Amino acid sequence: MPVLFQWINATRTLSAFSLVLLLLLIPGWAGCSQPVLDVAGPDIDTPTAVAAKGGAEAMVPLIDMGTGTYFGFEGGLYPSNQMPRSHLREGLRRMTRVRPLDGKGRSAQDGKIVMVSIGMSNTMQVFCGRNTGTCVPWSFVGKAEADPAVDKKSLVLVNGARSGQTADAWVSPQSETYGLILDRQLTPRGLTEQQVQVAWVLLANRRPTVGLPNQAADAFRLEEQLGDVVRALKVRYPNLQQVFLSSRIYGGYAVDGLNPEPYAYESGFSVKWLIEAQIRQMNGGLPDPRAGNLNYRTVAPWIAWGPYTWADGLNPRSDGLTWQPADFERDGTHPSRNGEEKAGALLMDFFKNDSMTRCWFLGLSTCSPRPSLSLRDISPRGRA
Repeated sequence: MPVLFQWINATRTLSAFSLVLLLLLIPGWAGCSQPVLDVAGPDIDTPTAVAAKGGAEAMVPLIDMGTGTYFGFEGGLYPSNQMPRSHLREGLRRMTRVRPLDGKGRSAQDGKIVMVSIGMSNTMQVFCGRNTGTCVPWSFVGKAEADPAVDKKSLVLVNGARSGQTADAWVSPQSETYGLILDRQLTPRGLTEQQVQVAWVLLANRRPTVGLPNQAADAFRLEEQLGDVVRALKVRYPNLQQVFLSSRIYGGYAVDGLNPEPYAYESGFSVKWLIEAQIRQMNGGLPDPRAGNLNYRTVAPWIAWGPYTWADGLNPRSDGLTWQPADFERDGTHPSRNGEEKAGALLMDFFKNDSMTRCWFLGLSTCSPRPSLSLRDISPRGRA
């Protein structure tokens, strides 16, 4: 088979029909089984930034784009790469409302603060390292359990993410995925949905095929789905105060069709557009036609960026983050132990240090907004 493909590569004159016919003649090709994992897409040949589908736009980390654009779309996690003051103020107010609750959602000194992860296998790997049971020590939860600074009295970290459960599995509050969290994660630990107050969300789609700037791009579809997801979360968890979203890590090493570039990179725009849609609406604008109604006083929680984890493979971004081949499993999409530890550390750093999370995450006795906090205190990564 290698000789055949070398010949095809040399001639590059075969029609699509001829190529398919040749492949069908190769013994075992038509009947071979391929692994099915939780997100997938076309292969990418190189582990560096590549031209986006249909164009020649360089993929630059959103936090490093400055005044540059990607197919005309502005970068930055927020407008001008800073969280607007009104959204920051609401986030800080929501932080003060995160408090120990009993099983009926009432304030209680011996109550619990539940933070849940929502997503697919990549989410699960970074958050806990496995679907059920004790989380591995190098994951986010494992690091939090070993860190004496993290609250152990009230805070409970619950992994709700599961292998194969991509964005479409979370858009309805009646989805089986939420029932599994209740039945397998909350109830056995004596917890209820009324005690869930914080969520970390990382989602993507299976087998995306259309990239930006096409109006049918997966990035637009994912933005719409994420809008449905955050509204579903508010239905399932009525006391939900804060939702932090992250986009995919680097996808340029994918070798067997598992969510490669540019889709991993472009998922960052989905998250960015969703958050900006809430900001515009709460400042008097109309609901976004894709994201839908995101009013955090009625149908949605307050949403913001969690850690932004995309970097262009071996090319360091401004803070030095890179993704090495060793950070991934053989499929080039799912993180290896190295990758889980790296992403888990980014998540840990965010929740320990962000001005809107550190009070309840560390169990500080005084958890009120700092009156003097300004936008200069918030980094482009959302950390104070």
